[in-house]
Order: sequence, then structure tokens, then C-alpha cells
Amino acid sequence: IDNNRAENAIRPFVIGRKNWLFSDTPKGATASAQIYSLIETAKANGQEPYAWLRHILERLPTASSVEDYEAATHRVQQAIAL
Repeated sequence: IDNNRAENAIRPFVIGRKNWLFSDTPKGATASAQIYSLIETAKANGQEPYAWLRHILERLPTASSVEDYEAATHRVQQAIAL
């Protein structure tokens, strides 16, 4: 078992981390890591990251449970194609 796929997915962010000044605090670093995770999730699922993030972030405020969020993420491809 290895995690090469995960490591390769975050490689661009690791290489550029010294150039990014917006992670001045632990909270900023956490927020950045969460966004990177979402972007790489979109790519791993064959989605265009901007459209995927927009779809998810528009629906996130109305999600009242984890199931609502998961359902929104699984319907992304159909919604983006419209």
C-alpha cells in the first residue's frame, strides 16, 4: 500500500508553498489545505475545479447534514453538464 497518488496530487502546492504569503497563521494554513483538498478531489473525479467548487460552495450553506453534502458532491457532474 502506498500513497503516491495523494503525494503527486499535492506536489504543486508543496513546491510553491514558500511563495504563498497568505498562510501567515495556522488558520490560514488550514483553510489553504482544505481548498487544496477540494481542488484535487475535483481533479481526481475528472471535474473542472472551478465549476466543481462553485457548484459545491453554492450548495454548502443549504446542506443540513453530511448526507446532503455528499449528495451535492455526487450530483456535480450532472449539474455542471447542464
